[in-house]
Amino acid sequence: MTELTSDENNLTWAEFERIDLRVGTVVAAEIFKEAIKPAIKMSIDFGGDIGIKKSSAQIADHYDPDLLIGKQVAAVVNFPKKQIGPIMSECLVTGFTQDDGSIILAVPDKQAINGSRLA
Repeated sequence: MTELTSDENNLTWAEFERIDLRVGTVVAAEIFKEAIKPAIKMSIDFGGDIGIKKSSAQIADHYDPDLLIGKQVAAVVNFPKKQIGPIMSECLVTGFTQDDGSIILAVPDKQAINGSRLA
């Protein structure tokens, strides 16, 4: 593979490969009442090797916690844990920022095996 090095904004292929982006299924979700900005706390099942990880995402503008259960999401699972209020976030759920600042989740368009890595 060719490495991109034309300027400081480009990642090398090796840098991209370090991002461990996986698909998982939301198994629990609730409004994160203690959050400063509207957010939802989630437990996400990434399968046997990774297991269940917790996360908080500012997605309350478009999503109801009850309807998130069973939904698959894409998340980075190899960031350091981060304390967010009373919870320890263990992964970064990905989404797309809209003009109004709200977030639309990045999700697979078909059912994927939990723990599948972005290719």
